[in-house]
Amino acid sequence: MHLHFLGISGTLMCGAAKLAMQLGFEVSGSDRDFYPPMGDTAKSLGVPLFVGYDADVDARPADCYIVGNAISRGNPLMESIMSRRRPYVSAAQWLGENVLSHRNVIAVAGTHGKTTTACLLAWILERAGLCPGFLLGGVPQNFTDSARLGEGDIFVIEADEYDSAFFDKRPKFLHYRPSIALLNNLEFDHADIYDSIDDIILQFHYFLRTIADNGKIITRADDDNLTAALNLGVYSPVVQFGGSSEWRHEGDDNQMCIYRGDEKCCSFVPPLIGEVNRDNILAAVVAAHYAGANANQADEWISGFLPPRRRLQQIADGGGVLLYDDFAHHPTAYKRTLAAVLAAHSGRRIVAVFEPRSNTMKKGIFAAELSAAFEDAGRVVVVGDYPWLAEAIAPLGERATVCETAAVAADLLQNEMQNGDIVVLMSNGDFGGL
Repeated sequence: MHLHFLGISGTLMCGAAKLAMQLGFEVSGSDRDFYPPMGDTAKSLGVPLFVGYDADVDARPADCYIVGNAISRGNPLMESIMSRRRPYVSAAQWLGENVLSHRNVIAVAGTHGKTTTACLLAWILERAGLCPGFLLGGVPQNFTDSARLGEGDIFVIEADEYDSAFFDKRPKFLHYRPSIALLNNLEFDHADIYDSIDDIILQFHYFLRTIADNGKIITRADDDNLTAALNLGVYSPVVQFGGSSEWRHEGDDNQMCIYRGDEKCCSFVPPLIGEVNRDNILAAVVAAHYAGANANQADEWISGFLPPRRRLQQIADGGGVLLYDDFAHHPTAYKRTLAAVLAAHSGRRIVAVFEPRSNTMKKGIFAAELSAAFEDAGRVVVVGDYPWLAEAIAPLGERATVCETAAVAADLLQNEMQNGDIVVLMSNGDFGGL
């Protein structure tokens, strides 16, 4: 059977195509272009790829067309598929029916940290000998691919509340039907499809209703929005972590301890910096424990973990300047990322460089919260041409500058960087090649 993927260089789409190949499907794909890094990943699949969508469906024949949520009505190839009445389905639905329906699925959900937590979880399960399958939303450094079927029963997937396709407005995670749902945090995001946090809480409630009574909900204890979702009704056992709950962590970047009640399960040097990542590690260890990897051995299994690319990844250290790349795209993520870097490099100047890239950020939804997110930065450079930007960062005074393009920002940084600076690039896009 031949599947053609529309939007194949998207993270989810490329991973789904990889899984389809491992299942024995014939695969091809189209995309507007094939920019790195995911464009390179798509090319590495070794399947026929087509640039652009200006084609009749007969020129790209397939038994079924897998449609990503970047595709909209008016797309010439999609219109041809529809007018010729060819079979098509959203990628999330295809995954649910063809990959996940017979697996013990662990779905990692939440606003922040999904990719890091899912990569951690997959790595722990791998080291524990459980050989999980996975579909990760980034490029892991511990595995050769971001998606694989695996040899074991367990499958780890990021569970995104964004809609599935222009014709399937259900959140993607409603297709996944997990045995274990891991909920790490919840804030307002995706303002292009949700009007309020209450709308998102309701979708999380629907997600929790897809978990069987012999499944498990593993959730952060001190998150009011997650608590609100739980209060709408659950049908599965709930395990809480963080805060004053049964599972918690203590320590810092030098030593981290995980406790279950009064028992210390394990102690190790965390492989990632910052409180935000210690939270992610705790979440992954708790989920792995209930999947069959005893938390008392987590110190053995977590060693050697490397952050997925672009998740607070140190990418350069030269000329007295240390450079990090991070996927942060929300004020809370900006703040927690900078706090992690400051704690790890006390006394050095942090140069925060970011762009409002997500649809929510572009709309200026978080403009009032933006300046407070950069309190730990000694210098702030924001890239974008939006009318609300200058006013939003005005409280930061002279230490903040708006650059209309990435090229202007690059020139500014090269002129201003000083010995000892920590430069943190934050964008969920390619940052104009910065």
